[in-house]
Amino acid sequence: MNRPNTAAVLEGQNPYGMASGTTSEESAPRLREGTAVAFDRAAARLGGRTIWSDLTLSVARGEFVAILGPNGAGKSTLIKAVLGLLPLATGRVSVLGRPPGEANHRIGYLPQRRNFDAGTRIRGVDIVKLGLDGARWGIPIPGLPRRAREAARVAEVIELVGATGYARKPIGELSGGEQQRLLIAQALVRRPELLVLDEPLDSLDLPNQAAVAALVQCICRDENVAVLLVAHDINPILSYIDRVVYIAGGTAIEGSPEEVISSETLSRLYGAPIEVLRASDGRLVVVGQPEAPFVHGGRHAHD
Repeated sequence: MNRPNTAAVLEGQNPYGMASGTTSEESAPRLREGTAVAFDRAAARLGGRTIWSDLTLSVARGEFVAILGPNGAGKSTLIKAVLGLLPLATGRVSVLGRPPGEANHRIGYLPQRRNFDAGTRIRGVDIVKLGLDGARWGIPIPGLPRRAREAARVAEVIELVGATGYARKPIGELSGGEQQRLLIAQALVRRPELLVLDEPLDSLDLPNQAAVAALVQCICRDENVAVLLVAHDINPILSYIDRVVYIAGGTAIEGSPEEVISSETLSRLYGAPIEVLRASDGRLVVVGQPEAPFVHGGRHAHD
């Protein structure tokens, strides 16, 4: 199956993200009610190199935020900081009111996608069940045995993502879009308050990219879940997201898509002329130097 163990990522992590000499309470920025993630003048470094700095960002519950930028800009580094897998070099971050890593049981996490081999026989429903184990299950439902509770919840999220018709088929026989819906169901099965999706649209065709983006927006609204979605291309998600965080050149800009994906803003971010054009079908086309931000290139060299 060749996928990261989501449970291993979300269970038992130490609280990272605090600047040296701070306590857990000191590390958490003051939050407005309903805030899911808050970065305050944060910086991340890897191998002695600053990936990004001076990042200030607040994501509310029920808000769909896309994290964009060229390969190697640090999009996945931001996700690692949210999950407590990478300590901040400076600044502070709070996740669901706690230091990063301390609230991971309340996060649904979908790592960068790995394809399932066509011969993989495990059923889709069993993939979803992998999200339910031991301490990661929520408040018990009185009067129902645990197994019945779990089966009911698995069926509920499979229906939520529109996968009931094929969930009992072997995962290797399903299309990329069908597989991704089941993996999103796995991330949702514990009733998370924050959904973190690292490039969930990668390797999907354009219709499936749009379908998955629409699904995530519905989940965001209906379940009041904050969503952080890493993507390379703005076009499939442009109609569904609330805000954009664009990382490039060691810094980040956040705002509405109209504010961020503009010639003026991206030229300032890159320190080079960038032109944003809108095609007749509504697609955004970004041209200029350095790397054109929305062109798929080498995969995750330093991301």
